[in-house]
Amino acid sequence: NDFSYYRRTQNKAKMLGTDAESTSLITAQEANVMSLFYANATPMMKTISDSMTQFVKEHSEIPLDRSTELLSTLSNICRIMIENPEYKQRFSSEDSTLFCLRVMVATIILYDFTHPNGAFHKKSQIDVRCSVRLLKDVQTSTPSCSAGVESLLNALRYTTRHLNDESTPKPIKQLLAT
Repeated sequence: NDFSYYRRTQNKAKMLGTDAESTSLITAQEANVMSLFYANATPMMKTISDSMTQFVKEHSEIPLDRSTELLSTLSNICRIMIENPEYKQRFSSEDSTLFCLRVMVATIILYDFTHPNGAFHKKSQIDVRCSVRLLKDVQTSTPSCSAGVESLLNALRYTTRHLNDESTPKPIKQLLAT
């Protein structure tokens, strides 16, 4: 967004040694405080979810179920690839595991934004409970992935639309609360 561009420009000017602070209307500290209110926490995810939502609206000839089925299938495949030892042993590094987890979480969030009932609904095509358990298992069993997995759990906690709905089962809310 424009405010992010302003902050990046100010930082570049500071790195080049120009005195951008004296010519700017607000200080760097004021800009940091303002960004809490104006900036998106995950701008890339926001852009992708907005694009997906717009695509679904503009292409009403394509049933919504096709789009959400694609997202749920991709999420479930990523989960199974990590849960199943036979598939997981094919990964050459922990980076591959983290990549799969990122794709799984991203598709859960996209599904949550796209589907009217969200990803956490009982009849969701994504097994969110197993996905969250998998994230927590990887977090405890692989210390080098712990920080990355924690950020993925936070993404599910704070960037989804339907987590706090009444229709979300309590066990899922409890899993993400801890």
